[in-house]
Amino acid sequence: MRSLAAFAPLLRRCAALLLAGLLAGCSLLPEVKDETAGWSASKLYSEAKDAQADGAWDKASKLLEKLEARFPYGRYAQQAQLELGYVYWKASEPASAIAACDRFIKLHPNHPAVDYVYYLKGLIGFNEDQGLLGHLSNQDPSERDPKSARESFDALKELVSRFPDSKYTPDAIQRMNYLVNALASQEVHVARYYFKRSAYIAAANRAQMAIKTYPGAPAGEEALFIMVVSYDKLGMTELRDDADRVLRKNFPDSRYYKEGLERKTPWYKLW
Repeated sequence: MRSLAAFAPLLRRCAALLLAGLLAGCSLLPEVKDETAGWSASKLYSEAKDAQADGAWDKASKLLEKLEARFPYGRYAQQAQLELGYVYWKASEPASAIAACDRFIKLHPNHPAVDYVYYLKGLIGFNEDQGLLGHLSNQDPSERDPKSARESFDALKELVSRFPDSKYTPDAIQRMNYLVNALASQEVHVARYYFKRSAYIAAANRAQMAIKTYPGAPAGEEALFIMVVSYDKLGMTELRDDADRVLRKNFPDSRYYKEGLERKTPWYKLW
């Protein structure tokens, strides 16, 4: 019986013939012509702007990418870098949009429009979990993954800190206030989850974390109530009374004494 080594030359010849056949087949495919070949930087930019005006965001992003690749220096390339974050975002590519924002900030930290880029980065994270599925499911934003909210808050905070006089700062501050309560409410949501499963120590600790991490957030009212009822379940009367005293002092008419933890109206629909 012949060994496999004896067939090695034949196998090599077969492989060579197969490769040659594949290459020949590829050569028969029609060549895709790039209609933008030879376009100037101004032509690419003009076409990209027209695509944006038409809402053709994928086309616009490809044109801006080609513009930057072919003409990496000059005002058109810089403008393409500035606009790519927004275009990616509108094309439903938030990860690419944030990457584009980070890249622009790194390349042009002193650009006159860098405050806008920080604001855009904050908007991307702020709106990432506010899409169609969230609205259809009527889901509380505090019950979603807080990663985007934290990233949004950090970007907006950077804007407010570095550019207090920016025209984007007032809106950024309002969004930050919303995000603080969303993040606090997310912690309270977890605390409520623990309480309903009789994990009273975990519930009290998570509620306390929400109060310490996000002082002044409206969600602190429910966090304090969770601490009261959790300590009561644990028989920790001294801690229960301390939490109750703080709750009654800060929220003398707290609805939680009447409603308990069965919330009637989501916090995010109160305004």
